[in-house]
Amino acid sequence: MINLASRDILHGWGKFVFTGIGLGLLIGVTLTMAGVYRGMVDDARVLIENAGADLWVVQQDTLGPYAEPSSVHDDVAKDLLSLPGVVEAGNVTYLTMQVSHERKEIRVMLVGYEAGKPGEPAYMVAGRPITRPHYEALADIKTGLALGDRISIRRHEYTVVGLTRRMVSSGGDPMIFIPLKDAQEVQFLKDNDALLNERARTAANPAFNRPGVPGLLEAIQASQTSSRFVNAILVRTAPGMEESVAAQVERWKHLQAYSKNQMDEILVARLIATSSKQIFMFLVILAIVSAAIVAFIIYTMTLNKVREIAVLKLIGATNRTISAMILQQALGLGLIGFLVGKFSATLWAPLFPKYVLLLPGDAVQGFVLVMLMCSVASVFAIRAALRIDPATAIGG
Repeated sequence: MINLASRDILHGWGKFVFTGIGLGLLIGVTLTMAGVYRGMVDDARVLIENAGADLWVVQQDTLGPYAEPSSVHDDVAKDLLSLPGVVEAGNVTYLTMQVSHERKEIRVMLVGYEAGKPGEPAYMVAGRPITRPHYEALADIKTGLALGDRISIRRHEYTVVGLTRRMVSSGGDPMIFIPLKDAQEVQFLKDNDALLNERARTAANPAFNRPGVPGLLEAIQASQTSSRFVNAILVRTAPGMEESVAAQVERWKHLQAYSKNQMDEILVARLIATSSKQIFMFLVILAIVSAAIVAFIIYTMTLNKVREIAVLKLIGATNRTISAMILQQALGLGLIGFLVGKFSATLWAPLFPKYVLLLPGDAVQGFVLVMLMCSVASVFAIRAALRIDPATAIGG
């Protein structure tokens, strides 16, 4: 039985191998799509872990800084330190934007943080931490930036003094870290022309420009050139105090507090839910296409061997023997396809702009599914083979 299948494969090995390679490329795409989904989930969880926080304190009735806009006064961090169970609190801002470097635009998530507090990058692969209060930056290596590079962010230039790894947003955009005050200016302040227009409007408003109240107009205009808002406050708590602190924040500070598990649920189950459904649909379509290709090839190979199969029946080969021969050919095609697909996915995964995570468990499940798919696809060819009349072997 094995000899019959192997000899038939050797007889037309070129067609068999090239078909396996084509199938393998489809399987490689399927494994890559699964890896893209795994990478999205891993990016989201790495984002949470790298924040170094136990609680995310954000604007009330919002889902936090990664899912939707959130604005909180930065002085709330000092108030939170007075709550029982709070160890550290750090202000952070997040803004997805384009930065310029050597006439190239790089899409990044700009992060403003306070040195030595939650939100600071946990480790670097090169360079040093930010030591100056302004115009220094840390960049993830995925940006393509190097130490000493100068990047333009709004109206100022920043020098890259350190490099990080795997510091990306939930959407896969690499992060650039700058001091909090600079980030507040980038995110919340208006450009010079807008400020001049705003000052003119303020001066023209009688409520703000009262003759009998000196200094009022100047104070209001000064407030228009400073920002006291952040997107979130990252809080470290004493062990086991997360729920207690979160309840106090929501009750007394009228803000929203999310734990690590809740933030994970927001990012994975809500933020990337649509993308995961779309990837799942692609996986289903690719599986159907792959199964159709295997079924067509095995069926065609079987019809090309009508006389040979009739001879086998004539000399006493059972239906089980013939069925096993066709099944082995289908499984052999699936094995070649899986090996080519796994090699291809491993080869091109690092070239993708987003992180592609290829897990061994997914490869094992993929192998089982490919073998099952090939087994099911061989049924059509087996049915055709079993209907062949032995008399065909001696017919004209």
